[in-house]
Amino acid sequence: MGKTDQQKTGPLGSVLIIIAGLFWGSMGIFVRHLNSLGFSSVQVACLRLVMAGILFALILLIKDPKGFKINVRDIPLFLALGLVSILFFTCCYFTAIRLMTMSTAAILLYTSPIWVMILAVIFLKEKINTQKIIALILAFAGCVLVSGFGGKVTVAGVLAGLGSGLGYGLYSIFGTFALKKYTPFTVTCYTFLIAGAGSIFVANPKDLLEKISAVDNKLSLIGFVLLTSVVTAVIPFLLYTLGLNRTTAGKAAVLATVEPAAATLFGFFVMKETLGPVAICGIALVFAAIIILSVPKKKV
Repeated sequence: MGKTDQQKTGPLGSVLIIIAGLFWGSMGIFVRHLNSLGFSSVQVACLRLVMAGILFALILLIKDPKGFKINVRDIPLFLALGLVSILFFTCCYFTAIRLMTMSTAAILLYTSPIWVMILAVIFLKEKINTQKIIALILAFAGCVLVSGFGGKVTVAGVLAGLGSGLGYGLYSIFGTFALKKYTPFTVTCYTFLIAGAGSIFVANPKDLLEKISAVDNKLSLIGFVLLTSVVTAVIPFLLYTLGLNRTTAGKAAVLATVEPAAATLFGFFVMKETLGPVAICGIALVFAAIIILSVPKKKV
């Protein structure tokens, strides 16, 4: 059974989504290592999605074997989650990074809360209030400051970047519909199995297999891909989906903007990257948005 907006007011959903964003923020650490081994960004995404799909399937098999049963009429919904959302978002995002700077691509990616709020009003009948609008403005401004300014901009890159934001945001929309009928474990399992299968076709599988064969310590590679999938996909997406089941899509999208702030902090503490005053202000704005969304609305 789905939950109404009034029922989705508990703090647990927000906490789960924020923790998911923190895990997503660590992605750059893992991607950079796999890139250093010769894998392209799309191939890294393929390895991550395929392994995550396998892990989600094992989790569902252990926790709820009956969860594999879905209605045939809902197959298009799961195809949308896996291909239109996760795979489309990944391909668009990496294309934007290739055509422009990472900071510009990141800014366009985090137009996702705007897409979500618009689509949530149209399809989920969610209400936009002043609290959400203020939080959205602060969050987006924070992402711009965290990601930085400047860099080359192309029409194709901007379209790809906006597409990544749309695809990223669609997970909240499609996921909300799916969660009305299925558990978070079923939703994440089929989403990643489908996204993983689709990613194989866009990752140049022949070249990918050749690169895997060229790695000397294959056991170490498998272990690292497994760790990458657990930390950047399995844990955060499961937490996000569980959180989405306890809050609204619009609020979830804004809360998830903690990711670039977390990524910046990981870069500073783990990768020894510089952290300027502008980025610090951006992080502060993102957390201000989260605090605003965490304040309960007054009953009238």
